[in-house]
Amino acid sequence: MLQTMLRGKLLHLLAAAALLGTAAQAAPSAADAEAQAAVDGLLAADRGFAQASATTDPVAGLSAMFANDIVMPVPGGRFARGIAEVRDYLRSTPDYQKSRIEWTPIRGGVSADGKHGFTFGYMRLHKPDSSVQPLKYLAYWLRRDERWQVTVYRRSGASAAPASTTPMPPALPARLVRSHDDAARTQEFTRSLDAAERAFSDEAQKIGLGPAFAKYGSSDAVNLGGAGNADIVLGADNIARVVSAGGPPGTSPVTWAPDEVIVAGSGDLGVTIGFLQPNAPSADGSRKPIPFFTIWRRPDTGSAWRYVAE
Repeated sequence: MLQTMLRGKLLHLLAAAALLGTAAQAAPSAADAEAQAAVDGLLAADRGFAQASATTDPVAGLSAMFANDIVMPVPGGRFARGIAEVRDYLRSTPDYQKSRIEWTPIRGGVSADGKHGFTFGYMRLHKPDSSVQPLKYLAYWLRRDERWQVTVYRRSGASAAPASTTPMPPALPARLVRSHDDAARTQEFTRSLDAAERAFSDEAQKIGLGPAFAKYGSSDAVNLGGAGNADIVLGADNIARVVSAGGPPGTSPVTWAPDEVIVAGSGDLGVTIGFLQPNAPSADGSRKPIPFFTIWRRPDTGSAWRYVAE
């Protein structure tokens, strides 16, 4: 346990130091200040919902920040779609009506048009028997009618409380820009992100799952990890080691493609939603698909997409 905590702490500090070093290379401009203000507003919204949730039950606490068209992977290899279906799932979770849930975002990022964003962090589920279950979460947000709402969301179990909840530097665009409103431009951005996700899967079949995760991830990418991970996994290379652990080198157990793509009008931030398809049957002969979503980012519309959170 101590080794796990120390390793998580070290990874967190190394990633934060690298991000801080990059940010320190130039003095912030007025445009940078606008981008910082945008992500500050997003993080404030996330923290505000967390604070309110601490005084109510998890169904009400989480639902308050969800958009009507929320998408959330749930047990059974499927997505719950829409606020009504997501609430039904949350209500079916044992003890949720008598529990409390709270969370702490450790990083946020926004698109260059300030209308899309993401946050991730750590949660604590306080159960009726006074036990506390640690969790991790990832949320993709849209700013509609001057209000941030979560449109894609998932949680992951954790083996223990994280080694640290120290905030990471935000993922900021170089400057805020006007959103592209024409449908053709938006479709172009959507097609490019769809193609990036498909190329990611194709590459995994050729060079292996781990190397593909290393190639297609940004240096500051995160993965929530499984229930055995107390800490969120930081960095594409570290993620590659986690996802390929135990598998034959040069292979991928899954193939995938997006069924849905949501992209900011500025073309620099988006999310892909779909299913991982097993390449081989399980012990019972089935090939059950696994729902996923991945958040992607790029510095400008002429650059390659790289996943930043999943």
